[in-house]
Amino acid sequence: MRVLSEYINNDFKPFLSGETVADIQDFFADSTYSHFPVLEDGVYLGCISAVDAETFEIQKSVADYRYALEGFFVRTTMIWLDVLEVFARNNANVVPILDENNKYVGYYEITDVIKFLNETPFLKETGGIIVVEKPTVDYSMSQIAQIVESNNGKLLGIFVSEASNDKVQVTVKITLGGMNEIIQTFRRYNYEIISEHHEDNYLNNLKERSEYLDKYLNM
Repeated sequence: MRVLSEYINNDFKPFLSGETVADIQDFFADSTYSHFPVLEDGVYLGCISAVDAETFEIQKSVADYRYALEGFFVRTTMIWLDVLEVFARNNANVVPILDENNKYVGYYEITDVIKFLNETPFLKETGGIIVVEKPTVDYSMSQIAQIVESNNGKLLGIFVSEASNDKVQVTVKITLGGMNEIIQTFRRYNYEIISEHHEDNYLNNLKERSEYLDKYLNM
């Protein structure tokens, strides 16, 4: 499988702090980037936003607006999930990459990171998705994994997909097979099943009983 660092991009050179706002606006007009990195004497200063650049005076330089630069970046050693978080937290489709010595090495584009994500077993491998919910103080990742594996399931991925002060929703992807047994075990451990499943006999039985009751009451 490919590693994320293979997607480091250098198709466009970073802006230099002495470049004019007019040039920056032209660049953004011809691209779909939300941000782009700025360097000064080889040092990363931050990212300039396409939205902000539209409001700047065209005759001035980027250096005149260094206060508006956004300082987010990722490291070459960061895993894809952390990189994706930086994209999301900054509403950006480009993030600069620095090495361990803070040297600028390029940038990631969100489309490439999504492409990488699509190659991970969590999305690529065939499997079933279960979304479970439990009070925040009670849920346990290790317990969730144990429930799946004790029913001969194999975990392909697990993550917290929603969280509040009261409850946590966890999305679990498993290899197909034994889905109903896994669902029923989650219920025995007081997890609420948020997702719907054809294999879920409990819900099917409730539905059948409800339909029978409606039929009986309408006789």
